[in-house]
Amino acid sequence: MGLDPGMVEPILGVDDKPVYSQPFGSTPTTTGRANFDQWYRDVPGVNLSTEIALPLGVSAGDTRLYVYSNPDFFPIDNALFGNEGNPHNFHFTLEASGTFVYQGGEIFRFTGDDDVWVFINDRLVIDLGGTHASMSSEVGLDDQAASLGLTLGSEYPIHIFFAERHTVSSNFTIETSIAGLGDCP
Repeated sequence: MGLDPGMVEPILGVDDKPVYSQPFGSTPTTTGRANFDQWYRDVPGVNLSTEIALPLGVSAGDTRLYVYSNPDFFPIDNALFGNEGNPHNFHFTLEASGTFVYQGGEIFRFTGDDDVWVFINDRLVIDLGGTHASMSSEVGLDDQAASLGLTLGSEYPIHIFFAERHTVSSNFTIETSIAGLGDCP
């Protein structure tokens, strides 16, 4: 249990999914590539998928930020395979994506548990892999514009991958000044 960085490759896969970085082994919090590859792909008898909305609203504390915050994040309670005897439907993954025009000065911040990976322009910018208590990470796009290949006024993809693997709590907060994401499908 704990932070397990380096679980995924720094470049998003050709199928727009994270690529497990240990092709022949495991990490302290995972059991190998075959199991990891099921996290964000439908596999009959193993997992099911559905769509939910993550509406980003203007922050009351800072009108330059768009926020989605849920300290009790259980978006699929009593759905799909059900709660499996637990008070909530734990053990789920979430994938959200969108595009934005890089204007300069944008930030993206995530706070939550457990795993989260954020890719901008197909490059890993936040790596909070592992089964851990709530943690935060932030990226300033201007600070990484060159390494991300960002040019002012151009459009880029953002991909967010989250996995809830504990049966204790689930919290999920996005704060960003990236405009135009609206609802992340």
